[in-house]
Amino acid sequence: MSEPVYDVIAIGNAIVDVMAPCEDADIERLGLAKGGMTLVDTARAQELYDAMGPAREISGGSAANTLAGLAALGAKCAFIGQVADDQLGEVFAHDIRAGGIDFQTPTRADEPPTARCLIFVSPDGQRTMNTFLGASQFLPAEALDDAQIASASVLYLEGYLWDPEEPRKAMRRAIAAARSAGRKVAFTLSDAFVISRHGDDFRALIADGQIDILFANEHELAALTGVEDFHAGLEQLAAKVPTVVVTRSENGAHAISDGEHAHVPAEPIDKVIDTTGAGDLFAAGFLYGYVRNKPLAESLTLGAICAAEIISHYGARPEANLQDLVTKRLG
Repeated sequence: MSEPVYDVIAIGNAIVDVMAPCEDADIERLGLAKGGMTLVDTARAQELYDAMGPAREISGGSAANTLAGLAALGAKCAFIGQVADDQLGEVFAHDIRAGGIDFQTPTRADEPPTARCLIFVSPDGQRTMNTFLGASQFLPAEALDDAQIASASVLYLEGYLWDPEEPRKAMRRAIAAARSAGRKVAFTLSDAFVISRHGDDFRALIADGQIDILFANEHELAALTGVEDFHAGLEQLAAKVPTVVVTRSENGAHAISDGEHAHVPAEPIDKVIDTTGAGDLFAAGFLYGYVRNKPLAESLTLGAICAAEIISHYGARPEANLQDLVTKRLG
């Protein structure tokens, strides 16, 4: 097997987060569900975008957030995701490349426009999110470079993107390319609602030995296994997947890898500001340890350090220097 070019290559939703302050009166006037997340169509997305004040735009999406954390730690990464040939598509591409992540997916010329999450931040700090998935749901299998996928130690797949048919086919092709090259396949379950729609697919991938590393939180674990007892569900899944990593919010994280068990507590922080992206950054820290053959507990601790940084501020991208945090904590 040739030496990998990348530590991790990921496939996920290519979304631009557009964040702007607002007043409570704006939330009411626009008919938004304060503090919630609503999926919106093209027309509604444009209406809300036009209604926003001066905004901060930064590329987002679950798998892209994970890569941002990995790149900040010093890993070499590449991202595959679909944007349109428009302004926000340029924002996404610039942002992710500026973070040191290779991004070569061709833009899509047709409608719909680039995905965006329009986030209204009210005076009390609550984030009201309106997500338009747009072009991200139309990633074709033909956009993949099998040789590029085969050149990464780990292929990381975002469960959210399993929902639309076109990228689901792309991810199946990517799994085949990675496995034929002897690389590892990591999968994040993303959300219990994704499992409710595609749990049979996920269970089939696991039964067929297609997944090497599985990320979940405790609610997703229960949804996938149908087992309410946390430890029993973890053991059941670990019998089928070589490495299982499950987060439990303030109760830390557990992993079982080839029969080895590890648990770490959550890293202490002064105040939880925003939990958006916590799971994404936990995966970043863990994978960074994994590709460097760190002990299982240390990989979990790396995940916990990254998750603690992300929940200490608004937004799903690191603001502090993750390498410095790791050095301070682990030496």
